[in-house]
Amino acid sequence: MWQWIQEAWRPALEILILAVGIYYASRFVRGTRGWPVVIGFVIVLLALALLTTLLDLKVLRWILGSVFAWSAVAVLVIFQPELRRMLAELGSLPLFVTAHEQRENIEVVVQSCERLSEARIGALMAIEQSIQLQEAVESGIPVDCEATPEMIETIFFPNNAIHDGGIILKGGRIAFAACIFPLSQRQDLNKSLGTRHRAALGLSEETDAVVVAVSEETGAISYAYKGQLVRGVTVEELRAFLTSVLIRPARARGLLAWLRERFGERPRPGPVVVTKHDVPAAPPPRTTS
Repeated sequence: MWQWIQEAWRPALEILILAVGIYYASRFVRGTRGWPVVIGFVIVLLALALLTTLLDLKVLRWILGSVFAWSAVAVLVIFQPELRRMLAELGSLPLFVTAHEQRENIEVVVQSCERLSEARIGALMAIEQSIQLQEAVESGIPVDCEATPEMIETIFFPNNAIHDGGIILKGGRIAFAACIFPLSQRQDLNKSLGTRHRAALGLSEETDAVVVAVSEETGAISYAYKGQLVRGVTVEELRAFLTSVLIRPARARGLLAWLRERFGERPRPGPVVVTKHDVPAAPPPRTTS
């Protein structure tokens, strides 16, 4: 019995490692843009493997073996954005940010959005987390000033020289302004979706940043996170969402907590969510002298 255990523990360990790896890999890719590609690829391979086994097609079996050998390269190509984001987050552990500082930063963003929405001033703000955003933007003007609602409103004022593009908020400071964010290439987006919202969605697909946008036409507030855009939220809804995402525990997050957050149940990237608040607001009444 003891001899059998000594001989069997290595195969059992290998099976356990493969099972855990396959499980977490499926949880990671599920809901991503490459998930339908994986499903179709697996279905085709299974059908061809079954066909070659039943009919004993040796040449086709050899071709399938060659395809399996290159499957790792295909995975790297298909899931390149997701893998880069995951590795960048893993390399940035642990995070040391107090809840008090995060709440102050959240209030700055919320108050800024409220003021910009009332004034119908378009804005685009990216809150940097574990992934550095300088590599994701094409340009940007270094600002490095304290983030306040007054400063953010001044930057996005239409007559300001740096009002175009977005700003990057990092650690309670405005790091860069006039940044050009990558546009989302998704084909299922509404044709009426503007460039500002496509840029917010595109940056959230490539990084773990929370991107907040204010519509210049309607004053509606929207946010994008992990490839999902929610439009027309209220100030209270924005505050609640930012709190749920940005508030960290007092202690640093460990590797197990990060894995639980990364591979646990999470919302799948889907179509743009339009709420009841995302309607063109009536223009303010004009006063006559």
